[in-house]
This record gives sequence, C-alpha cells and structure tokens, in this order.
Amino acid sequence: MITEADVRAALGTHTVPELLRRNAEEHGDLPALTGTDGNTLTWGELRERVLSVASGLHALGLRHGERLLIGMSSRPEHWIADLAAVELGAIPCTTYATLSPEQIRQVALHSAATVVVLEGPAELERWAPALAAMPGLKGVVVVEDVGDSGHTRFADLVAATGDAPPPANAAQDDPVTMIYTSGTTGDPKGVVLSHLNVLYQCALQELVQPTPANPRTVAYLPLAHIAERVLGIYLPIYTAGHVTICADSTKLLPTLVAVRPQAFFGVPRVWEKFAAGLQQMLTALDSDALRRARELAAEAYRIRATGDEPDAELAAELERADQEVLRPLRERIGLAEAVRLGSGAAPIPAEVLEFFGSLGMTVMEVWGLSETTGSATSTFRDDYRAGTVGRPMPGMEIKLADDGEILVRGPLVFLGYLQPDGQVKPAVDADGWLATGDIGAHDDNGLLRIIDRKKEMIITSHGKNIAPSAVESLLRAHPLIGYAVVVGDRRPYLTALIMLDEEAAPAWAKARGIAGVELKELAADPQVLAELAEGVERANAALSRPEQVKAYRVLDHAWSPASGELTPSLKLRRRVIEQRYAEVIEELYRGGSGA
Repeated sequence: MITEADVRAALGTHTVPELLRRNAEEHGDLPALTGTDGNTLTWGELRERVLSVASGLHALGLRHGERLLIGMSSRPEHWIADLAAVELGAIPCTTYATLSPEQIRQVALHSAATVVVLEGPAELERWAPALAAMPGLKGVVVVEDVGDSGHTRFADLVAATGDAPPPANAAQDDPVTMIYTSGTTGDPKGVVLSHLNVLYQCALQELVQPTPANPRTVAYLPLAHIAERVLGIYLPIYTAGHVTICADSTKLLPTLVAVRPQAFFGVPRVWEKFAAGLQQMLTALDSDALRRARELAAEAYRIRATGDEPDAELAAELERADQEVLRPLRERIGLAEAVRLGSGAAPIPAEVLEFFGSLGMTVMEVWGLSETTGSATSTFRDDYRAGTVGRPMPGMEIKLADDGEILVRGPLVFLGYLQPDGQVKPAVDADGWLATGDIGAHDDNGLLRIIDRKKEMIITSHGKNIAPSAVESLLRAHPLIGYAVVVGDRRPYLTALIMLDEEAAPAWAKARGIAGVELKELAADPQVLAELAEGVERANAALSRPEQVKAYRVLDHAWSPASGELTPSLKLRRRVIEQRYAEVIEELYRGGSGA
C-alpha cells in the first residue's frame, strides 16, 4: 500500500522551476510540447523560451506574489507564459474563454492582476473594458499581430536578450497557480494552489499507476480546468513527458489515434461519446470472436472489481482474445497503449464504465475539486466498483459530516481563496478539514459514492430527498441522450429536460432511414420519441417511485459552454437552465410532456 511518506519521498524537495531546469539539463533533446501546427519544442528549447519570457515579464514590472492573467487558447505560448510567471514567483491564472465581458471584468478586478497576456484581436476587444478598469495594470502582452496597439508583443519577449530576472527560489508551500472555479451555483472564487499541491498529485499518480519513461499525452481540456492544469502542465514536467496540444475538441479522436497516448483522462461526456461511436462500430463488426472476447473481458472486469484476479485459464484465453480482437478496437480510438485511464469532474454512468471494461479498458473514476488539486479519491485497478469514486488518495483523509457532506484533509487541500486585498485565506477548519459541498456515502466495501452537490439536492413537496445526478446518469445511459436535467424541488414529482446527443442521434436516425438529421427535426420525429420513451421507462424501472421522471421535454437544440447552459468543463449550470426554461418546466407540471 502506498503511503504519504512514499509520495513525499518520491517528490523530494522539487518545485516546478527546479523540475523544468532538471528536464532541460537531463532530457534537453527530448520532445516536450507539440503545438497544433505540428512544431515541437524540446525540453531544452522550452526552458530557454520560458526564461526569455520571464525576463520580459520582469521588465514589464511583474513581481513575486503578483497575479498574471492569461486569456488564450491552448497553444505553446500559453504554457510558456504560465511557466515564465512561475519562474518569477508570480501567480499565473488562466481564464475560461467562455467568460462574458462582465465576468472578465469581475475576475480582472478581483485578481488585482498586474500583467495580462492575451491571444489576439478578439481577446483584446472582449477584455478592453476590464483592462481600462484595472488600477494596478502594468502591461498587456499580445501573442498575435494586432498592429500598433501600444501593447507588448509576445514575440519580443521571446527574443529578449536583457538581464535574467532574479531567481524566485520557490519553496514547495509557495503559490504556483490560481484557478477561478467555473461557478455552477455562484460567483467564481480564486483557488490558490501551491507547488506541493500540484507536484504531490503528480508524484502519487505515477506511484499508483506508473507510465513508461517520458510518456506521451494529449492536452485537450481548457487550461483553466484543474484536470488539464495538472495533467497538461505539471505532470509532464514531473515525468519529462511529451504533450501534444489538441485545441479543437472535434479533432480529439484523430489526435489520440496519431499520438497513441500512454495516459488519458476524459470527462464523462468524452467517454460517453467514445462509447456511442464504438457501439455503432461493434454492431457492424459483430462476430462470434468479438462477442466471446467481450464476454471474457467483462468477466475479468467483474472479477477484478472484487479484488481478485482471473484464474490462469481465463487469463490465458483473454490474453489471446485481447491481442487478436480487443486491442485493434482500442487502436481505433488511440488508446491501445494507455496504461492509465481516468474519468472525473462529473458522475459517469456505471454502464459506460462496464462497456469499456468489456473492451479490456479499466477506467478509474476519481472525485475531487479545484480546492483538492483535482482527485482526492480514486478507484484503483485492484479495488473498484462502477458507480463509486473509490478511496482516498495516499495521504488524504475523508470523513462524512452529520448531514453526509464530505470533508477532506491532506496535502492536496489548497492554500486558500484569494481575497480582494491580495491575501490568501485558508478555507479549512481548526483541524484542517475542508467542507466540499458534496454529499456522499460509503458502500458495504467502504468505497465512497457521491450522491450529489449539497446545494443541488431536490426535496419534493412530499419531503423526499432526491439526488438529481443519479437520475440524470440513468437517463444519459441511453445513447441518444446527450444531457438531461431533472427538476422537482418543492414539486410533487420529477420532470426532465432532455437534449439529444449531437453525434449519436443523427447517426442513429440515418441508420434507420430517417430523412431529417438536424436536432430540430429529430426532436419531433416519432421514431426518435418512441426510442426515448423506452429509455426513460428503463431508467424509471431502476428508480424508486419518488425518483421516477413523470414528464419530460425533448429539446430541439444543443447546449454548450458558449450558450451558457454548461460550464467549460461540460457540467450543467442548473440555475441558468431552470431560469431559461421556466416556462417549459411550468408546462410539464401542467401536464404537457411534449413527448
């Protein structure tokens, strides 16, 4: 069993700048970062550019402890600007691209940032009101050519040959980054993380499930998200790995196939899309060999879930079937060489995990917050149950309050929230416990199960407490359903808003000869509605009577972070949805399901 002492021993006294220096000296010719244009920086080249930009930022006036805001898509300059700020002991913070000008202004003023790095003309336009309102702003850096804007060009920082800034001499307890939570229920807060927080997470990941030396990974989530910040920046620095940037989520699959990463983390929506695509493929490839291979893999998955290992006969037959049948399938999504697979940020349906189990893929489900540097708990390859988020990570402690709220303590708990005066205020109690806002319970084996967010629990007019995410997960198990939002607080029964899957629904319709494949047409098609009705009925069959959905509406359009119903990490913004669809919801309670 891995302990906190093991993790700390592996981590030593490393900080992010020290590891970057180590990589340049010991792995200088190895690839570090590949952009969307295919150009690759080695570790030596990456550190050289980081130091040049750090010198330029220092000349602009960025100093130790000050904040630097980044408004940029995923591109090498993003990594370089971030790490350059860390070299100075400043605190970099990436903002979500979906923020409105007013939200940008709020973050800009709250952070009291002194330097802002922006991508190009579009960002300059959106940020203009905020930049004008920032009293302590010392400089703005722009990556793309915007003419004579009066701002500093990023290329000039890279080419700078001025004096090197004084070394920050960072300590592990110093801040390394700040993340503004995406705010599903309230205003975002500035979560300040330390070098110890992020590198402890990296060290334990490698101890729990080691990857090969200098592993290949793909960065596709926003760098404002805690998962990508750890997996796309700090973990590759810790392992001297090679990151390939995928800035366009529609190109994730071909990027994975080209890179063949050795570790991959997917938010549930990504895994659900992969599952839907593979299921269609499996229908076309159906054969006795495929069915037998999946049966063997599913049986091994169930056996390992109990803590045992398949016997020699099953293991040998599965090994042959895996090489001949299942591995080629995993190659089709680029994950045949991935030794560490994870899911988190939102609940993932157990059926999706079991589906991948039948393909020889054990996806570990994690749970945590930005405030816990990502995963605070995880299932493990020899200790998992679909539908749970496992046990505490090495060094972390979990306990449940009287109302079921999960409390956590340990080295992954953040330094605190940034205050308007620039101070960082811890959010733990006198004993070091952080109240997470999530309600949980332990199963018979001691594995943690997330029930829902404390603020999102539904209490019906009959006094029944219902976790909406559990109901929504069962609904989303149907391949045609992309998202579902369950409503029912202070109501006599539950209703739901259902969004069709933008990829699976048109493909399903086309395979059945349905003429229209636009969501607006499919949402009214009798065959689609009949299939959805069966899906809702199956979900209801697995639920108690108070949890069952009595009426629902199939929406004829999609949700996205840009339209506001989803956070940038593809979680539901319930408050926004319930406000926007208030009239539709009232119709459902007047008896019109629209289905």
